[in-house]
Amino acid sequence: MTSTLTTQPRLNAPTISVLPNGLTIIAEQMPIEAINLNLWLNVGSYIESDAINGMAHFLEHMVFKGTDRLPAGEFERLVEERGAVTNAATSQDYTHYYITTAPKDFAELAPLQIEVVLNPSIPDDAFEREKLVVLEEIRRCEDNPRRRIYQRAMEVGFESLPYRRPVLGPEFVIEDMQPQQMRDFHRSWYQPRSMTAVAVGNLPVDELIEIVALGVDQSSQGNLSFPPRFFPGSSSDLEKELPFTSITRCEYTDATLQQARLVMLWRVPGLQDLHDTYELDILAAVLSHGRTSRLVRDLREERGLVSSISVSNLSHRVQGLFYISVHCPVENLEAVEAAIIEHIHHLQTELVNISEIERIRKRVANRFVFGNETPSDRAGLYGYYQSLVGNLQPAFDYPLHIQRVDQEHLRLAARKYLSTNAYGAVVVKPC
Repeated sequence: MTSTLTTQPRLNAPTISVLPNGLTIIAEQMPIEAINLNLWLNVGSYIESDAINGMAHFLEHMVFKGTDRLPAGEFERLVEERGAVTNAATSQDYTHYYITTAPKDFAELAPLQIEVVLNPSIPDDAFEREKLVVLEEIRRCEDNPRRRIYQRAMEVGFESLPYRRPVLGPEFVIEDMQPQQMRDFHRSWYQPRSMTAVAVGNLPVDELIEIVALGVDQSSQGNLSFPPRFFPGSSSDLEKELPFTSITRCEYTDATLQQARLVMLWRVPGLQDLHDTYELDILAAVLSHGRTSRLVRDLREERGLVSSISVSNLSHRVQGLFYISVHCPVENLEAVEAAIIEHIHHLQTELVNISEIERIRKRVANRFVFGNETPSDRAGLYGYYQSLVGNLQPAFDYPLHIQRVDQEHLRLAARKYLSTNAYGAVVVKPC
């Protein structure tokens, strides 16, 4: 089954094909002398149980350790010989692998990228060697103050959802992992029906689809199964968590810090409720995007209470967090938190200025154009939305949705989601 999206702006014109094996292929010809192939799998740390937390990320490492047909290092050698680039990333909700090649090399290298993803051999000796690399990566993250504080915040933000756990997993879990566990995990999840393949670049769409489809078919022969809803022993399909009912505060000390850190959190809709996220995106921008935004102007530029402040609407698949992060002197913590709450109160009781909304609308429209300039930009956009939302149209309609949000929508969203007396707070002070 093949369809071409025709209702989005002319800037984007991808073709979507769903093959009998369940694989979704998105392809678009773009007159730039490069092709990006992005392979997105609905496999992240969210689907793991506590007993295998970190498996998805560890598997991302092992994918590049060779297959029965490609000895370890051969794929990277062939990629480097042709000046191509390959890499991967794992999150709570997905894992994706990508390669960028010259159009003349795509027919040769794309099937190899697919081969390493679908058929890693995961040999025992390579597994044990790579385990040491992953453990060192975990230790480096634990030595990074920003990552430590973020993890503390996620543990406060979510009481039960797996988003509270680190993507890399804890050391003691990784140390106990066995190669056969990973082979079973891969066999259950790395299937065409769990994957979206996106190819964007300067070849005809039919040719892009044919190359990808053939590569997946050849790499999947004799290795097809139907993945369960969740891997045996993994997290069940958990429900969204209720909003905070009071101020949940956690305080820590950190000898590596020179200034205090404050993180304030509210549980908000995620990508499963995409229509409820647009107002929150705008509220985050009103508060902290740019020197003229409210919190930056007030707390940093005018009063000098903070050295930095940022606001993000973090949208995971199941549930999101409205996330405010502050660096400031310890003695300013109380005043800063009170000022932030006062600004949120204003959002709930007063209409946001039209000029503020127009500034954000213009920025969103420009970023949509700037974020569509390269094959990798578009492949990433298409893969993200198709994998996490199941639909490309919201990606193209995002600027339109932002245009439609008005002053009253923002006031109601601030009232509904950003309570001034019930939220999570993480405070980290230097020793």
